[in-house]
Amino acid sequence: MEALWKQASRLKEQVSRQGVFKPFGAAYGNSENAFTDESEVNLHQRLEKLYLSTRAAKHFQRDIVRGVEGYIVTESKQVDIGNKLSDDSQKYGTGNTCTSGNTLSKAAMYYGKARSLMEKERGNMLRAFGTQVAEPLRAMVMGAPLEDARHLAQRYDRMRQEAEAQAVEVSRRQNRVRESAPNGDVITKLEAAEYKLEELKSSMVGLGKEAVAAMAAVEAQQQRLTLQRLIAMLLISLALKVEAERAYHQRVLEILDHLEQEMVSERQKIEAPPTPSAENYMAQPPPSYDEVNGMFASSSVDDSVTSVDFFLGEALDSFKAESESELNLSAGDIVIVRKISTNGWAEGECKGKAGWFPHGYIERRERVLASKVPHIF
Repeated sequence: MEALWKQASRLKEQVSRQGVFKPFGAAYGNSENAFTDESEVNLHQRLEKLYLSTRAAKHFQRDIVRGVEGYIVTESKQVDIGNKLSDDSQKYGTGNTCTSGNTLSKAAMYYGKARSLMEKERGNMLRAFGTQVAEPLRAMVMGAPLEDARHLAQRYDRMRQEAEAQAVEVSRRQNRVRESAPNGDVITKLEAAEYKLEELKSSMVGLGKEAVAAMAAVEAQQQRLTLQRLIAMLLISLALKVEAERAYHQRVLEILDHLEQEMVSERQKIEAPPTPSAENYMAQPPPSYDEVNGMFASSSVDDSVTSVDFFLGEALDSFKAESESELNLSAGDIVIVRKISTNGWAEGECKGKAGWFPHGYIERRERVLASKVPHIF
């Protein structure tokens, strides 16, 4: 009996060293296992690697979901701030009552509209992150296939531990049979223990193969889906955020160029002398002008007219022609000035027509907006 207890103690120490009762997924050493079936050991090692791989992938997917959700929350606050700034800018642009000019109002309107477009694109990007990245990964993390595969692996591990314990029991009974006199009852119990061990091993192998197949399928799906979501996240960022910012900055450059022209024009209008009145010119009619041949009817008139180097002028106010030789002007029109009369009239071309107009109605311009050039001819 003492020898039996010593044998049992040695077996217990061996089991302890082998770590057969470690939880599934822990790293096993290179020491011999209670099973000597190489195929079963390979099956167990394969399942162990799959378990660790799918667990790491699950944690990575969960980290991506948390990161995307945090990014959406943070960026949504920025979008709200941007939209508020856009609304305030447009509100000022429409309600400003400044008496010295409307340049700032226009700038506020332009900025508000451009900002609104950019924030709209950022909102689209955040929604795409949620629907195309976070939701699919969250569904897989919490999905049934992964949980079912992990459940199979855990069932296999419990059965394996039970089989290892049964193997220890068989070994103990075999030692008892070898050390004691032949006893039918002892032999019967040994045979029953061996039969139960074989049953456990058979069931364990079948369950292990099923668990390996399930875990392998989940691992492949995890790798594929996670890669797809990462690529989608990158493409969304490039297609929406970068494009939105590019369009925004391009729009800003256009606005700045337009505002520069507006400010220059506004300053020139403020510094210009009071707008002349058409009545001042009624007493002195424009020189006789023949639109067909471009010649003056009288040499005396020629002396009062000076040809100048062509230059561009902008109409400060509207002028309504009262004869065929005069040229209609609207405020803001760009005119090519070709001649100037000493009696206050000038001759030029605007919108494809030529004629006389009061010289005081225009102001010389060194540069004009490109959008106005086609309207000159």
